[in-house]
Amino acid sequence: MTDLRADFLSTARSAGLLLHDPAVASAWDKPSALAEFGVAGLAGHLAYQVLSVVPALSGEQAPEPVISLLDHYARAQWLGTGVDSEVNVGIRRGGEAAATEGAQALAARFDSALAELTDKLATTANRPVRMPVWGPWTLLLDDLLITRLMELAVHSDDLAVSVGIPTPELAPGAATAVIDLLSRLATRRHGQSAVLRALSRAERAPDRISAF
Repeated sequence: MTDLRADFLSTARSAGLLLHDPAVASAWDKPSALAEFGVAGLAGHLAYQVLSVVPALSGEQAPEPVISLLDHYARAQWLGTGVDSEVNVGIRRGGEAAATEGAQALAARFDSALAELTDKLATTANRPVRMPVWGPWTLLLDDLLITRLMELAVHSDDLAVSVGIPTPELAPGAATAVIDLLSRLATRRHGQSAVLRALSRAERAPDRISAF
């Protein structure tokens, strides 16, 4: 198994522990740290990052063109839209739908999907895969896993902050992959100079260099 896949699985296991944490169940019906997202919906959205990979691996190879990781984000409909946009409302509804059976049921579904992925990722080639909600394109499996790895890392932090527990630490390789992706997206959005100054010159740093 490649280092990337091992890092994805490690991060997914960490997210699973977070979903099982009693603090999440206790705050299930409360607002989260994200605007318009409840804790239950946020937990569902976090779990989706693993739940969605299983059918992507099980489906037949799609005929759509294979695009690069950054091209995928250039086409992503949710980037740059407000919390009330149709696509973001749909994302929240998807998280809420995944969480309808409660915290324990969601965590159990997550565990089952993760066990299945642990076996499949050990043998599946780096072939084109797709997620129908994205649009008419595919990514190579390892690029898909980088997108899910980033989502797992970001939303694990969101959920931990929402329920008042420490954010899980990423494995070094996972942290490198996530920070590399976010840095490239931030550079594309704000330019090289802004990111360079934010990381090296506090006196000239811009107010923000967020990737999204």
